[in-house]
Amino acid sequence: MKRVALVLTLVSFGAATAAAQPSTIVGSPHDLSTGGPGPIRAVMEDQVCIFCHTPHNATPIQPLWNRSMPVENYQFYDSPSLDAQPGQPTGTSKMCLSCHDGTISLGMVFSRQTPILMQGGVTVMPDGPSNLGTDLTDDHPVSIRYDAALAAQDDSLIDPSLLPPELRLDANSELQCTTCHDAHDDSRGNFLVMHNFDSQMCSTCHADYNTGGVEGHTCNGCHQPHTSPSGPYLLRGATFSETCMICHDYGPDRGNSPGRGGHGNRSGGRIIQVPTDMLIDNAKPFVHETHSRVDAPGKVYESTSCASCHESHSMRAGSARAPMIHPNLGKIDGVDTSGSPVAEASYEYEVCFKCHADQRAVAAAVQRLVPDNNVRLQFSAGAVSAHPVTAPGSGLDVPSLRPGWTTASYVACSDCHNSDSGSKAGGIGPDGVHGSSHPTLLIARYDTDDYTTESASAYALCYRCHDRNSILGDESFPEHRTHIVEEDTPCSACHTGHGIASGQGTATGNSHLINFDTAIVFPDSVTGRLEFRDTGRFRGECTLRCHGTSHTAEEYGN
Repeated sequence: MKRVALVLTLVSFGAATAAAQPSTIVGSPHDLSTGGPGPIRAVMEDQVCIFCHTPHNATPIQPLWNRSMPVENYQFYDSPSLDAQPGQPTGTSKMCLSCHDGTISLGMVFSRQTPILMQGGVTVMPDGPSNLGTDLTDDHPVSIRYDAALAAQDDSLIDPSLLPPELRLDANSELQCTTCHDAHDDSRGNFLVMHNFDSQMCSTCHADYNTGGVEGHTCNGCHQPHTSPSGPYLLRGATFSETCMICHDYGPDRGNSPGRGGHGNRSGGRIIQVPTDMLIDNAKPFVHETHSRVDAPGKVYESTSCASCHESHSMRAGSARAPMIHPNLGKIDGVDTSGSPVAEASYEYEVCFKCHADQRAVAAAVQRLVPDNNVRLQFSAGAVSAHPVTAPGSGLDVPSLRPGWTTASYVACSDCHNSDSGSKAGGIGPDGVHGSSHPTLLIARYDTDDYTTESASAYALCYRCHDRNSILGDESFPEHRTHIVEEDTPCSACHTGHGIASGQGTATGNSHLINFDTAIVFPDSVTGRLEFRDTGRFRGECTLRCHGTSHTAEEYGN
């Protein structure tokens, strides 16, 4: 009687336990029995647990393991942003890989003398997302020690003592497959141990950046934890730029696109407005090269991508006044005015200096008497003359400046180099040096060909800051109108757009951004000299040959 009561008690306890379970392996993708729901299932075997466990004659591995452990030598994940020290998979991760690396037959179990036959002649895990292979370089790292020391080293990680009970490390404080996945419970999809709506599981370990610039876009909009096309950084695209274009190349409202949902579309599934459509800019004749593969070798300017200028996890909406960095660039690295790398740029030009200063990416569009080689030196506070990018300009008497500009104003790189259809240009597209209809990614037209007919559009770039009526009225130089209108000489024939470094030019020979275009201006036929000499306020002397005429010490402004 006691035995019957005991049996009834156990049955009742088992039924109650089963009822309390939110889900079981039965009927899940891990149910490989003949009654399983998926395409991978046994021909005759009706036991569910046998594919992983057995009550008798199990391997020494807990819990009652029924499979051989892989002996493969895996390639494991690595990236410049990873501070952990990954190695070969251990513990439960290796158990998962006994099916998911595609090297051991699914029906190969210890408790059977012959493998369990699977329908359709399936042996190992078929090719697809569930077959991770032995190359784990495109998968989230596993079997890594996740402790307080690692969290202190990488400030983007949460201290493991603060992890919720759902996310469990193993006895060695290592993160395993089972930290994120519960092989017996698919109630949340993908056998996740907790819901991942809005990537809440990701941000449980990884600090929630909560950037204003991408509010509502979840981790899974840009990243995928397994079989990532990029490898390093686990991006959804093969490159940074391809990943960005998931959202930024399809118009203002893509609805519930792959970039919005994520892992099985379980990360929110909301319609999110994307105001920066890059489709138009990317189709323009002049674009920033951004298609380099992730972590391409070589110099920094040879491997540019969206991530060269934008740190996507820290981007914020807002505005900035030159020379400060715009918040939509995020906490991006740069190079300062001394040429030293900085971990977090404070000024917009520091981001540009990464490629366009000591490591010059693009040859000068106009060949100058004093060669333009390093914009960091051209814009330095000690430059002979320069547009005021890193420091206020040296010229204190500039009558042509339009309202809103003074001799104390700073100019941002993006005031001149920008999209010609962005808001800064008066359009409705996104700002930024993504693409332009004008050479050297200028925000407006700037003709440099000799014999250009003067017009408001021909020199629209210059006239954004300098008043056209003042220039043509000779308020700052008595021969401007003669040169520009009557002689059809472009602004660039005499003036450079950036500046002249102190080690390259002189205060009298290169004031007012004077640096002749050597394709238009030549040495004087009489003296063989090509030079300008500043002789005072709005006055100067030229020795040169232009438009076939030699000018020997010809004075202007007297």
